[in-house]
Amino acid sequence: MTIAWINGTHGVGKTTTAALVQRLLPDSRVFDAEKVGETLMDIRPGLPATSNFQHWPPWRPLVVETARHVLAYTGGTLVVPMTVLFEEYWREISAGLAGHGIPVRHFVLHADQETLRARIAGDTVTGPDSPFRLQYLEPYAEAARTWLHAEAEVVDTTHLTPAQTALRIAESVKG
Repeated sequence: MTIAWINGTHGVGKTTTAALVQRLLPDSRVFDAEKVGETLMDIRPGLPATSNFQHWPPWRPLVVETARHVLAYTGGTLVVPMTVLFEEYWREISAGLAGHGIPVRHFVLHADQETLRARIAGDTVTGPDSPFRLQYLEPYAEAARTWLHAEAEVVDTTHLTPAQTALRIAESVKG
């Protein structure tokens, strides 16, 4: 049982990479922790207003517990494509998983700002120049400078295809 957490800013290719990693790792599944946030957003009346569901205190332990229960049920590797840019939140999640004896391989997909902007501008799924994705470029850069790159295996995707990125992660997880 292990988790391959794929972190990085919005638009860097986490979801695409996670799907490809899952195909390369036998007995693996993708867990989109954003769905936990969507569930919390559906609570009525709503939870206190916030700019990001990760700020809600229940989100982090619910991600830990969901991952723990899925792995207990299925075994294998859980591939989690999820941006976490707040060091405190990452520490809470990783400590929670460690407390259950679940090893985490933490990867950060990185690309230079010019490449990120070009990818966001050319995205045909969410639409070009997504304001949501663009607003996270500077917070990602700050997290990368201050703590994130020191806490993870950084995969520079600037000149890699999604398939090459996925292969690097899968090979690293396989050891």
